[in-house]
Formats: sequence, C-alpha cells, structure tokens
Amino acid sequence: MSSAVARIKAAFDRWAERPWLVGDPEIPGRTLARRVRILALIGTLAANAGGIAAVACFALWALPKPPGVDGTDADTVNLLIAAVYVAFALPIGVVWGRRLLEGGRDGIGSWLEDDAIPTPRQRLRVLRAPLRIMLVQAVLWGLATVLFTGINATYSVLLALGVGMTVALGGLTTSAAAYLVAELALRPVASRALMAGPVTRRGVPGVATRWLLAWALGTGASLVGLIAVGIVALTDVAIDETALAITIVVLGGIALVFGALLSTLAAYATVHPIASIRRGLERVGEGDFSVDVAVWDSTEMGLLQSGFNEMVAGLRERERIRDLFGRQVGHEAAGQALAVEQPQLGGEVCEVAVLFVDVIGSTALAASREPQQVVEMLNRFFAEVVEAVDRQGGWINKFEGDAALAIFGAPTPMPDRHAAALLAARELDARLRERLPHLEAAIGVASGLVVAGHIGAESRFEYTVIGDPVNEAARLTELAKERPSRVLASSSTIAAAGDEERRWVLREAVTLRGRAEPTPLAEPAA
Repeated sequence: MSSAVARIKAAFDRWAERPWLVGDPEIPGRTLARRVRILALIGTLAANAGGIAAVACFALWALPKPPGVDGTDADTVNLLIAAVYVAFALPIGVVWGRRLLEGGRDGIGSWLEDDAIPTPRQRLRVLRAPLRIMLVQAVLWGLATVLFTGINATYSVLLALGVGMTVALGGLTTSAAAYLVAELALRPVASRALMAGPVTRRGVPGVATRWLLAWALGTGASLVGLIAVGIVALTDVAIDETALAITIVVLGGIALVFGALLSTLAAYATVHPIASIRRGLERVGEGDFSVDVAVWDSTEMGLLQSGFNEMVAGLRERERIRDLFGRQVGHEAAGQALAVEQPQLGGEVCEVAVLFVDVIGSTALAASREPQQVVEMLNRFFAEVVEAVDRQGGWINKFEGDAALAIFGAPTPMPDRHAAALLAARELDARLRERLPHLEAAIGVASGLVVAGHIGAESRFEYTVIGDPVNEAARLTELAKERPSRVLASSSTIAAAGDEERRWVLREAVTLRGRAEPTPLAEPAA
C-alpha cells in the first residue's frame, strides 16, 4: 500500500512540475502569452459556466416560490433574460478582462511577447492579475444581481429577495473560483516575471487571503443561503415543507461540492510550491547545490521559493570557496582551519614525516624553453606529486617554485606516517621516471618533531610546519640530485617505519649542510 501511495505521489510531483504549469524559460514569450491567455480564458469560462448552471438549477427547482406567484411564468422570464444577459456579458467580460491583464504600458503584452525584462510595475501587474479578473467577474455578477432582483420584484418582493440572494451568492462563489483558476493559469507568467527579481507585494493577496476566500465563498456563501432560508421559514410566510427540504439539500450539496472544489484549489496552490521546496531540500541534502526551484507563486510562498534559491546560492558559493580554499592550502589544512571558530597564531608540537621533492636543473630548463612550456611541464610534474602523496594519505603543504613540501601526520595524526612517506617517495620516483622521463627530480624524506600551526600575522597567515625535519628533507633532496637513485631518506625514518617498509638500503653517514652531526642515509633498493 505504501509503495502504491509513493508511486502516485511521485507521479503527481512529476505532473505538477510540467512547464505549462510552472513555466519554462526556454519557451518564447509570444508562445507563453498565447498559451496562458487560452488557459485563463478556459478556466474563467468554466468557473462561470458552473456558477450559472448552479444558480439556474437552484432558482428553477429548489428556490421556494411565494404564494400567489406563477412559477412557470417567472421561470420563463428569468431564463430568457439570463440567456440575453450571458450573451452580452460574456464578450464584455472577455474583452474587459484581457484589457486589464494585457493592456497599457504595464500589461503583460508590453513585455512578455517581446521577451523583455519586466519592470517592477509590470511584475506587480502580473501578481495582481488574478485579483483583476475576480473584480471583472464580481462586477458582472453584481449587475446580474441588481437586474434579476428588479425583474422579480414585479412578481413578489419575497421572490426578488430569494432570486437576488441566489444570484449574489452564485456570483461570489464564481468570482472566488475565477480568482483561484486565474492564479493557477498565470503561474508561468508569474514565474517569468519573478525571474527578474522580487517585487514589493502591495495589494497582492497572501496565503491567508487565499484560504479565507476559498472558505468564505466556497462554503460560507451557501451557509448564508441556508441561514436566510431558515429565517424565512420562521416568519409568517407559508413555505411548503417539501420545497424547504429541497432548498436545504441543494444548498448543502452546493456547499459540499463548491467548498471542496475551492478548498482543493487553494490547497494545491499552497502545497505545490512547498512541495517544490521540499524536493529541492532533498537534493541539497544529497549534496547537489545546483538545484534552483522556479518562483511562480504570488503569495508568501513565492517569497519562500525565492529565499530558498538565495539560500542555495549561498551554500553553492560557500562550497565553491571551500573547494578553492582546499585546493590552495590542502583539504586537510582547510578542514582544520574551518573547524576552528577563531584561528589563533602559533601551533602545537607533533611528530611528522616530511617529503621534499625538487626538480633537477630547473634553471637550465627555464632558460631553454618558453615560459608557457615551463609552466605546463611544472603543472604535469606537480600533478604527479599530488596524486602520489594523496594516495598515501599525506598533504601538500606548499609549492615552492619547482619544489613541493608534503607532510604526513599533520594536521591529522597518522600512525603509519613514516612508512607512508617512504612509500610515497618510491612511488613518486617511479611515476616521474615513467611519465616524465625528460624532467628529473630529487626526493628527500625525513621525520621528527615539528611545530604545526598558523604562522604569519593576524591579518594574513597560513597553516604550515616548522622544524628540523623540514630542513633535513630539503638537504637530503639536494644530496639526492647527485645520486643515480634520486631518492634519499634518513635512517631514523627507516627505523621508525619498521617492517612496513623494507625496500631501503642503508648507506653512509653524511654531515648535511647546516648540521653538526652526521646523518645516516638510506636509498631505495635496486
């Protein structure tokens, strides 16, 4: 059962997002204007047809006739006048409604058909369009109320009161239905207008107005009719019990049918934008920050849709900055910096393994090639360095011209940092020999205690490591440039790696530049 409900809900969601319902930026404005014009016309005519049919049926068969009134004669006259009035009011309503909607400098036709960007006044005109259409219906039904009240007054004041109230209540209900239908039909235009930016919602009904309108005119109007019939029944006017029962049943049925219809339209108009935001939130929760919901609702729901897009745009920009920051300083360092609310200068002592790699003969390389070629070669070189270091869990602390410094064990501790650094050195040397044979590079690996933290000034600092292992790795790299293996490591790093990294051979001890004690060397086994 739950799977069937889920399928129905998914199908409804797909149907609800159809471009003809919410708008499509790719549709030409002229095509969109013609489509919306037809939808609004059909919806308004359908609302009026339903209202006319309901009023006619109630007035003919359910409305009690006062004593002494010839019901057949009164019904015939009312039907003839209703046919004439509809024949005149229909074209007047169509022309008037279209002029209110499309005419003038701020009308829809002044910008939509030309695919122009609407001004704030034109956007406001779109949001007020359903209210204008409801106004046209209310005026025409109001004139009909006055007309039929006057005509039936010649038969009986009580009959005039009954017919006039019936037409008035039918007009109110029809006007409410026309408002809700027009709002749905104009959503693609509202979406196109709101794409140009938000607008001050002066004189635009909100969600509360929409629901009060749906209830009051869909259900409340019929309840008013029931109350009026009850009041008449309490007077001295004799009303047939059968006619009274039929009146009550018909008014109750109208309240149920029209109340359910208008409430459904109001609920759909409110829930639809919320559903689009919910689906957008699901995509954001899955890590998709490219989502952008269409803004088509003229009420506070439209502001909510627009606010969601602004929120996602902020998240998208934050992720872009986070990614760019991670590329600049390393994702580990970026994560450590973002995890601290107020980063402080200084650092902490920790044990790390350091890998230093430097291009051999970079001066001659720069002198013999164009700058663009040198940059291209260095980028290929650094790509291999980054991939080899990342594979073993290290991170690139910095690029220094044609050299790179990689750290294993900071800012995230690594139990196997020594073995990881040694393995990365061997793999990197093999990759460079195979993929960039024309670009030689030397590698040095050392380990020990360093200070890892933020170094610099309060206004500009970076996360780095400072300590003897960094200098030692750099000196080993200089020495490795003169050896066929091109890779050297300190014997202390080999010892700390233990059995995890056995592919190294101990060599002689050398006093490195700037150091007082000799450093036992090791290089990869052949």
